[in-house]
Amino acid sequence: MALRTILVEGNPTLNKVSRPVVKFDDRLHVLLDDMVETLRDANGVGLAAPQVGILRRVVIVDTGEEILELINPQIVEQSGEQVGLEGCLSVPGKYGIVTRPNVVKVRAQDREGLWYEAEGEGLIARAFCHELEHLDGHLYTEKAERFLTQEELEAMYQEDEEEE
Repeated sequence: MALRTILVEGNPTLNKVSRPVVKFDDRLHVLLDDMVETLRDANGVGLAAPQVGILRRVVIVDTGEEILELINPQIVEQSGEQVGLEGCLSVPGKYGIVTRPNVVKVRAQDREGLWYEAEGEGLIARAFCHELEHLDGHLYTEKAERFLTQEELEAMYQEDEEEE
């Protein structure tokens, strides 16, 4: 396993549409393992392959209980609504308010190519939507209703420090 470099906003790769995965081989397994290590190192919730420079339909999401590997994922159901804070490893230091569905079910393949479904609520539903948008060349910044000001960011960081 190896850490991959996370591309940041402005890199043209982040605005391209990813191609479906057709080979479920060792190269894919190495990519998935590297993405997990990279996500953990960056302390994120989700990571899409385009964020590490690979234009394939591959996403990982850390649910807090497990790492979901979503290959060729599609949203098959969504319901409810949530409005909340969103950030991105490819847009460091910037946070915005984004409206997303509250419950999302995705259909995807695992690393062996077998289809399965996963459902997420709240933060996980948000992560599913956010990461799948990366596969079509979109960043959350396109959907943000507004961005936090520097003062709001500083207050948020201060609250985090006080909780620790």
